[in-house]
Amino acid sequence: MTMKTYSTKPSDIKREWFVVDATDKPLGRLAAEVAKILRGKHKPIFAPHLDTGDFVIVVNASKVKLTGHKNEELIYWHTMWPGGLRSVSRGKLIAEKPERAIRRAVKGMLPHNKLGAAMIRKLKVYAGAEHPHEAQQPKPLEIKV
Repeated sequence: MTMKTYSTKPSDIKREWFVVDATDKPLGRLAAEVAKILRGKHKPIFAPHLDTGDFVIVVNASKVKLTGHKNEELIYWHTMWPGGLRSVSRGKLIAEKPERAIRRAVKGMLPHNKLGAAMIRKLKVYAGAEHPHEAQQPKPLEIKV
């Protein structure tokens, strides 16, 4: 008797919603767990060529913490204009735009292609404790630090 290899089909994918509280969680560890859920690696039907992941809502993004000297560490990007190299410290970015800091950390842990772009769209980040996704009945997701 021969075994057949299971191949996940898009019709097999059932999406859930999870809510994560970022209060006093290290940014990198939080981003790694969120990226795993967005990618779908926690499911037995995971396939690397499909977006099998779930939606994730991150609340209290402004209360995420950085360990060591990462507060002073600079993040660089280029505006694609001549002389357009810009930088900001991680601590300042979290103080001013915490949503952008978490989104950037998670995006770096996802595939860098169209599949990764589809996955990052399922991430919803909010600086405070309130979010407008109560209708989706998100389940609380506990992240061990």
